[in-house]
Amino acid sequence: MGAELIYFFGVLAGLAVLLFIVRRASNKQLEGGAKGVQRRLREKDEDEAETETEAETEQEAEAEAEAEVEEEDDEEPEDEEEERLREGMAKTRKSGFVAKLGRLFSRKKIDEDMLDELEQVLFTADIGPKTANKIFDAVKSSMSKDELNDPEKIWSKIREESATILSVNAAPIDFGSKKPFVLLTIGVNGVGKTTTIGKFAAKLTREKRKVLLAAGDTFRAAATEQLEIWGDRAHAKVVKGKEGGDPSSVIYDAIKAGIDEDMDVVIADTAGRLHTKVELMEELKKVGRVCNKALEGAPHETWLVLDATTGQNAIQQAQLFKDAMDITGIVLTKLDGTAKGGVILGICDEIKVPVRYIGIGEQVDDLRAFDAEAFVAALYVDEDGFTQIQSEAS
Repeated sequence: MGAELIYFFGVLAGLAVLLFIVRRASNKQLEGGAKGVQRRLREKDEDEAETETEAETEQEAEAEAEAEVEEEDDEEPEDEEEERLREGMAKTRKSGFVAKLGRLFSRKKIDEDMLDELEQVLFTADIGPKTANKIFDAVKSSMSKDELNDPEKIWSKIREESATILSVNAAPIDFGSKKPFVLLTIGVNGVGKTTTIGKFAAKLTREKRKVLLAAGDTFRAAATEQLEIWGDRAHAKVVKGKEGGDPSSVIYDAIKAGIDEDMDVVIADTAGRLHTKVELMEELKKVGRVCNKALEGAPHETWLVLDATTGQNAIQQAQLFKDAMDITGIVLTKLDGTAKGGVILGICDEIKVPVRYIGIGEQVDDLRAFDAEAFVAALYVDEDGFTQIQSEAS
């Protein structure tokens, strides 16, 4: 019996030791697990903090980048616009009458013979004889003998007189003054009427104006389709009629639709070619009367579109259209493709109608509002650019 008790207590002692060992190991495991969880939580917190820091850094970087872009938008466009205009006038400046003036003024000796050559350069330019005479008289009659010996002074005088000619007095156009505001565009075929309408419509829709286009050129093949393409690009509705139909009827319907649909602006395309000039002008007069019938006071603006590449022919066209229509503005297209850009001086001088827009390229933004001062700077180069003109011409 004694041996059995000893054996029993020995087993109990062994179990106790075993339980102690198991409990100790379990506690260590729990402690290790708790520490592991805590470590993982700390690592997670550190990762999240790091991620938040990176996100904040990225946001700050994006904000800085946006700020830089905004600063560039505020500072660069004006310089870019001036540069683009200068590029658009490059052919006239480097190959037209401006280049001839540069070569003339590059001479060291200025004498009476140079004045004769100056007169010849001006009168053979595409600015027209009347305008050439005006500029030459301004140089010869208003400058002293000493000033006439200074090519830079002569250059400055030509710039000054050109700016005066181009600065035809005209109030800015308020497209919100009437609803709908009716703009009639006229001009011969091939000058870029439809393209001009499309680009201008795009400008207006970007200003959040509702625009409707009237396909009034019913005689030219594919004119309506071309206008519809521009209408899609500009998000502007197009009202069209039958090919060869009455242009006035299409424009009348368009104006009425503009009234009914609460449009802001209606821009009407017109035919540019009929069998004779008389028929063309009579048709345009009829269009004008029909506009007023559809909406009293319409058209509110009538713009004549001219092609700069035609040179002095553009001046003749302007005079012809002015005799028939009450033209309120000129749009001169394709200035970037010609050395005859000086024709704009003759147009303003001859018909005394303001140039509203000029085209210097294919992009929508290349149809831009005309600024006489900026144009003169691009044509003749700025006040400090006299030597540049000389170098370009040489």
